[in-house]
Amino acid sequence: MRFRPSRLLASPRSSWEGGARWSSTGCGGGGGGGGGGKQGLRLQGVGDIVAVASGKGGVGKSTTAVNLAVASANKCRLKVGLLDADIYGPSIPTMMKIDHKPEVTGDNKMVPIEKYGVKCMSMGFLVEKDAPIVWRGPMVMSALEKLTRGVDWGDLDLLVVDMPPGTGDTQISMTQRLQLSGALIVSTPQDVALLDARRGARMFSKVAVPILGIVENMSYFKCPHCQEPSYIFGRGGAKKTADEMGLEFVGEIPLEVGIREGSDEGIPVVVSAPDSAVSQAYGVLASRIVEKLKKVAAEPSPHIELNL
Repeated sequence: MRFRPSRLLASPRSSWEGGARWSSTGCGGGGGGGGGGKQGLRLQGVGDIVAVASGKGGVGKSTTAVNLAVASANKCRLKVGLLDADIYGPSIPTMMKIDHKPEVTGDNKMVPIEKYGVKCMSMGFLVEKDAPIVWRGPMVMSALEKLTRGVDWGDLDLLVVDMPPGTGDTQISMTQRLQLSGALIVSTPQDVALLDARRGARMFSKVAVPILGIVENMSYFKCPHCQEPSYIFGRGGAKKTADEMGLEFVGEIPLEVGIREGSDEGIPVVVSAPDSAVSQAYGVLASRIVEKLKKVAAEPSPHIELNL
């Protein structure tokens, strides 16, 4: 059965119950829903949920989310899902080269589309490629409900959520609707991006979502001829910010042409060039996030709901 947007978006909320697990992996196992909180905020069958976020757009958040998800599936041997929570500007269909709509189960749940070993869901699967999403807040919240609880995720060790940039209603609603195991903050090294990264980190802290760390994207460009690194956007800014905020600095991702080419062609660089330096950096990042989730699960903290 094929998807009919009006049918699903207009239907009542899907019911679901708690219960999650985490299987042993080559990356050392995982946490199984760290961060504490109410069982009712869990997604059935889903272990950990990690939000990949940034305070502003243009820092490579979606690229990081995609390659983190694929690296977690292929390197860490996890069962991974990828949720595109950016309703107004979905990127996952292009970055994962998916151009068809999901099927629907008998109980009216969408079936995520699997690519590169990752189960994917995005609003971009449900609308025409160039169609603008001209919705007010309530419609966006309804769509997010369908993209989370209205999806038959099956059994997942990890669900990576590509969050929209900023610290507005969508971000707060996601923390209210889901028990996030943690958030990964993405930033480039320059001060203007780091200011917004600080805001993003503080927002998650206010709603008691553990910060797994800060990753610096576009850290440097290495000349393909002389191999000399050029720090185009500054040097060490994200690490300095992480140190100042008492957060963990979980890695730096260089600026490479292959990343951009992979994103445009719909083949993540960890797939197209698995032995490259940047792919290895994403692999290290995935392993560190898995280890961080284990630590978070061992020290659960309460989940706070905001009344807006």
